[in-house]
Amino acid sequence: MPALRVAVADDSVLLREGLVRVLQEAGVEVVGAFGDADALLAAVPALAPDAVVLDVRMPPTFRDEGVRAAIALRAAHPGVAILLLSQYVEVAYAQELLAAGTGGVGYLLKDRVVSLDEVRDALERVAAGGTVLDPEVVTQLMARRVDPLQSLTAREREVLELMAQGRTNAAIAATLFIGVGAVEKHISSIFGKLQLDEAAGDHRRVLAVLAWLQAR
Repeated sequence: MPALRVAVADDSVLLREGLVRVLQEAGVEVVGAFGDADALLAAVPALAPDAVVLDVRMPPTFRDEGVRAAIALRAAHPGVAILLLSQYVEVAYAQELLAAGTGGVGYLLKDRVVSLDEVRDALERVAAGGTVLDPEVVTQLMARRVDPLQSLTAREREVLELMAQGRTNAAIAATLFIGVGAVEKHISSIFGKLQLDEAAGDHRRVLAVLAWLQAR
């Protein structure tokens, strides 16, 4: 059976080298190790890994580069398994990453990993198409899903429903007989109430629609 081909990305040299060592000792072929998400993304097409292990917060801003890279990888290379390893739970992005429900995804918290063997075992499971989630990740995901739309006004719900139908801001304005500026204000309010900050960029509209669909 061919060795599992894995690429690793973490800005911590010690953790990155530790992951490389333990994976190699387990018979995994580490095809690349990177200190930032952009370098990983650029290398994946040539390396063709079976799976990647990456941190959530990496250079340059140390906010969400890793998980955004994971989403981009899943879109461009759906056959590549993904294991996020982080100190933080980025709930909105985790929801988007897991939304397809196709498996091959894992999310572990560094502070709760007792040994690197746990990382190796989780990696083998996601590479086989499974899903591995730290219990704390599950807890925060479920808390987000309890009723994410509860704080929205009736008008905001109408706007969000039309967003879910794929309507543009202009089309929403025409349907509700309000101005485009009013629609933009409602959408901004929706983003705020769903805790989708500006760092999410264009993903905020997608994540807002996902919240609507999951609550129905």
